[in-house]
Amino acid sequence: MTHRFSIKTCLLAAVATGMAALPLSVVAAAQDTAVPVSVASAAPTAATLEQRVADLEQYFQNTGVGGVGDTAWASRIAGLPGPGHNGWLMTCAALVLFMTLPGLALFYGGLVRKKNVLSVLAQCLGCAGMVTLIWWSVGYSLVFGKNFASPYLGGSEFFFLKGVTSAPNTDYCYWVSQNVFAMYQLMFAIITPALIIGAIAERMKFTSIMLFIAVWMFVVYIPMAHMVWGITGLMNGVWNPNAKITAIDFAGGTVVHMTSGWSALILCIILGKRLGFGKEKMSPHNMVLCMVGTGMLWVGWYGFNAGSALAADGVSANAFMTTTLAAATAGFVWGLIEKIVKGQASILGMCSGVVAGLVVITPACGFVNATGAIVIGVLAALIPYVFVMYVKKAAGYDDALDTFGVHAVGGTLGALLTGLLATSEVNGNLGTANAAAISNGLAKRLAEGGLFGQQAMAVGITLAIAVLSTIGITFLIKAVVGLRPSTEVETVGLDLSEHGEEGYEH
Repeated sequence: MTHRFSIKTCLLAAVATGMAALPLSVVAAAQDTAVPVSVASAAPTAATLEQRVADLEQYFQNTGVGGVGDTAWASRIAGLPGPGHNGWLMTCAALVLFMTLPGLALFYGGLVRKKNVLSVLAQCLGCAGMVTLIWWSVGYSLVFGKNFASPYLGGSEFFFLKGVTSAPNTDYCYWVSQNVFAMYQLMFAIITPALIIGAIAERMKFTSIMLFIAVWMFVVYIPMAHMVWGITGLMNGVWNPNAKITAIDFAGGTVVHMTSGWSALILCIILGKRLGFGKEKMSPHNMVLCMVGTGMLWVGWYGFNAGSALAADGVSANAFMTTTLAAATAGFVWGLIEKIVKGQASILGMCSGVVAGLVVITPACGFVNATGAIVIGVLAALIPYVFVMYVKKAAGYDDALDTFGVHAVGGTLGALLTGLLATSEVNGNLGTANAAAISNGLAKRLAEGGLFGQQAMAVGITLAIAVLSTIGITFLIKAVVGLRPSTEVETVGLDLSEHGEEGYEH
């Protein structure tokens, strides 16, 4: 028997039965918080059955609710989170935390010598706890608030997460609870300063790195995150119509990888080299941990990139695909380069390539297509490889775990490539100025004011903030509490001296 029910008929039936079953308190709350698309002279009337179906269509399309064009109505679901989008972002928040704990902790922990493995784990744990308190008290509000009406800092309305409830903040997402959105963004705030640990591993006091990160969050991360992602941000070329620089950064090429990577370079130079650097063998103590950590980072990165669509929609699906393609390509190409140059493809090399691919695709993943992702994957292997293998040796700095070579170089490269490879066929939310540059081709992108030019300006501002701020913060911490442990402590290892424990008893 063939059933000839249309989608519209099914939706009408679902609305008629499902909405009628909602508790009156829920319906009243939804009506009270309705946000019509256009402001009418009179209060919107109660939604008709056809309009309630339109509300469901807008949920599936991840658009605003409660109106179409100039017609507004009192929607029964406006102000309520959408279960699918909400569930997806909660999952993504857990995945991004998984990147730091245990992913980054094991990745970095395996790369240091065994006498310092616990120091890396302690720094990751300390970072997670301290940044959470900063985020709860003022950090979230200074990034995603708006009552300061400033292009550099958000506002004070969400201090101590006041008013951050399960209702969506439609400045950023229509269907995700603001408390879920706040926790998702917290995970970005946790992992960003934790990346810095890789450059200064094995030679900085625990107290000093915690103080450095605390100040760095206020001086570097919070202003940068607002400028790029805040609704009134200076460089938010997607959502702020008044942005002075219409740059785009889908998941954190500038905010996360450039800030941490360039700060890591400055900090490791001022801190100085590890004792015996260049004279003693300082190879990773456990490549198995490094490989496991890399796998965890890759898995968690889906939350990082695909989650940055802030909905389970088509843009998120594209970011999922491009993230996979870039990471796999970069890991393979890095290993291929090693095989050609050295005769052996190392696990460390392939892990480095995977992470580099993930870094470079981060700002572009929601804006480029599959071919763009492959191009990014190849370049993510080639250029960071040169910096890790040759530039570091020539310059003589001790970037212990290649935070600069992978994250700073990769983040900078990704931000610039986004300006060349972004396409409105993938993401229509590129803004009028950027859409015009894209539709007019490469020449327009490269021209002054074109998308590539906007990306270059964002890169320059990010680099200046990270470098200059880190110089000031580092010398401040050095004057107050010092940076390095004693020679004896560093020789014995930070695990016993700083934490009173050892990673291994044998």
